[in-house]
Amino acid sequence: MARESPDMAFLRWPATIITIFWVLCVQVVIVCIWQLLTLVQRDRIFSPTSMRWVNLVLGAIGAAWLTLVGVFLYIGFNATDPGIPLVLALMVAVGAVVGLVVVVMRALLKQATTLRTDMEAVI
Repeated sequence: MARESPDMAFLRWPATIITIFWVLCVQVVIVCIWQLLTLVQRDRIFSPTSMRWVNLVLGAIGAAWLTLVGVFLYIGFNATDPGIPLVLALMVAVGAVVGLVVVVMRALLKQATTLRTDMEAVI
């Protein structure tokens, strides 16, 4: 990038760091989903332990989304053509939808955990 566009060479390290951060966020989500699937296999998904993993997923998605919003704003204010900001705007919207779906699923898991605890107390 620095050889092809010398005027943008200063973005080489910030772009690398942001990309590594996004890869780490994806890896955190993958590990958390793996742990949640393990809890499903052991029939322990409706336990307070699962909330920790869901919260980590939500945190990773939120951190990646906030970074994406920052990249979108930076590129949006400095772009000369509308293509890249439009794609980034679409990615920001998709990220927001994914985050909101995880928030809804977290609320459903919390409610199901409470109901299961109440049912176990009755039985």
